[in-house]
Amino acid sequence: MCGIIGYIGKKQNVIDLLINGLKSLEYRGYDSAGIAYLEQNEIKVIKAQGKISSLEEKTKNLNVLSTLGIGHTRWATHGKPSNENSHPHRVGRVTLIHNGIIENYQELKEMLIKEGYTFQSQTDTEVVAGLLDFYLKQENDKLTILHQVISMLKGSFALGIIFDDDFNHLYAVRKDSPLILGTTSNMNFIASDIPAIIKYTNQYILLENKDIAILSEEKIQVFDENLNPVNREKLTSPVSIEEAKKAPYEHFMLKEIMEEATLLEKLYSLYGFGTPSFLEKLPDLSKYEKIHIVACGSAMYAGLVGKYMMEEYADIETNVYVASEYRYQKNFYSNKTLVIFISQSGETADTIACLRLVKQLGIDTLALVNVYGSTIAREVDKVLYLYAGVEIAVATTKAYLLQVALLSMLVYHTALAKDLLSEEEQEKIKMSILELPKILDELLKKGITYEASQILSKASDVFFLGRGIDYATSLEGSLKLKEISYLHSEAYQAGELKHGTISLIEQGMPVVTIITDERLIDKTLSNMKEVKSRGAYNILITTKDWISSDDSVDLAITVKEVNPLVQSLLIVPILQLLAYHTAKIKGCDIDQPRNLAKSVTVE
Repeated sequence: MCGIIGYIGKKQNVIDLLINGLKSLEYRGYDSAGIAYLEQNEIKVIKAQGKISSLEEKTKNLNVLSTLGIGHTRWATHGKPSNENSHPHRVGRVTLIHNGIIENYQELKEMLIKEGYTFQSQTDTEVVAGLLDFYLKQENDKLTILHQVISMLKGSFALGIIFDDDFNHLYAVRKDSPLILGTTSNMNFIASDIPAIIKYTNQYILLENKDIAILSEEKIQVFDENLNPVNREKLTSPVSIEEAKKAPYEHFMLKEIMEEATLLEKLYSLYGFGTPSFLEKLPDLSKYEKIHIVACGSAMYAGLVGKYMMEEYADIETNVYVASEYRYQKNFYSNKTLVIFISQSGETADTIACLRLVKQLGIDTLALVNVYGSTIAREVDKVLYLYAGVEIAVATTKAYLLQVALLSMLVYHTALAKDLLSEEEQEKIKMSILELPKILDELLKKGITYEASQILSKASDVFFLGRGIDYATSLEGSLKLKEISYLHSEAYQAGELKHGTISLIEQGMPVVTIITDERLIDKTLSNMKEVKSRGAYNILITTKDWISSDDSVDLAITVKEVNPLVQSLLIVPILQLLAYHTAKIKGCDIDQPRNLAKSVTVE
């Protein structure tokens, strides 16, 4: 949600730098964009509603060599998408960009109106600019002003700030919204994420909450919330320029799906699966009697798959909760409860809020995240990384798959620690896991979803059905289809559909059913017959060839059968490709679907 880029350094084409940086942050979701830059000792602001291409059109004839500039992609919260509401905002001597939400902006706005300020936008961001300008009239020390304003703001914010009387510095502030500082010997950056600056540097600094940073061409100074100068660790990003490019694929989403086999093999290798070091690289969960998994969206659906596995193989009661609800409900803990937080970005606002609540209660915490040094990774007791690399398409694919893969390893590890598996069972699971990347690679190259996608692309409503772990998997399949093709889609437990919702089945309506669990074949097959008798077009995804010939099946996709602990890792890519090809046929914006942001950094 919202993208930030800022630059200070040697003279160069700052408009190109800012716009290219914003393009690399498009995956975060946005509805307008803008830049501000220094030209002839004056700040110029250019903004445009819609895609960055609209901003490019406004700047195509400009070739400005400058030492200072900031840029922003906005995802509307306060005020509709418009030029007036777009960032950067300029009030008096302050130009500012902002990611996050200021919860008490209205009372601050009223205070500033009484002081004679007028506002051009409906945003909370313009209020922050006004507040800074108000105190700038009373105090010239920027550090003192920023400290005072931070103490007044309630909510989350990452700020990039230019002061008219100090064009030698770029200022940045962070609280509960992601912001990094990129650094080189003669130019420095602020950014929401590494891809925005990777063309120039892979060296960066993570700001802590309420840090204030002052950047010049040659150095970066960081001050903590008490205004003490601090040295934050300089990190090296593993992200490459190539990772930020989609070639040779048409879309980042397809590229990221096609990377899954390689990344799965990498994940197993990094955690030492199949070697003696495996037992040392994962935490021992055998002491816990209850596990809570807290997450949002696809991460929550990965957690549901994990729940089925953890209870089936490791004998630990496991429940999954939506993060936005978890901290408002009554939860029951003991000293043998573990709370697992799952987040691709590690910056999901609702999940962070839950983590902080759980930490206050002294409950053990574990996180599965992809982004090194992210807020969740830093605040949790123990973190396990996905090593998915940068994921640019808004709809998660490879990160979801690796979340499920890492959960399956945790389950296997716990079952071993509790001595719940015979030597024969251990060997079967081990062999299935080790051969999985090769099987997945072959599966991804087959193109077996085209026909089913043609069917779905003509529909207005789709149902996904499954039982047990297949139901958990179908939830993610339904979400993927909704996210990028804009088709109305629902996932149901196959046995529950007939308790009311089957009334919605119409002639020709596609119903996608997943069957991999040997114990549930007959029951699920009977549910397929029920919807078939009411006119459904049945698409079956299964590991059982013989089911494909059943007279209730209109179209079947068969996947190789592996150990049930990891079977969903072969089903999920099929669902991802099904959604991808459906969206492509419909001509949808696959990598940047409407209304969605990659990282939801506001509650």
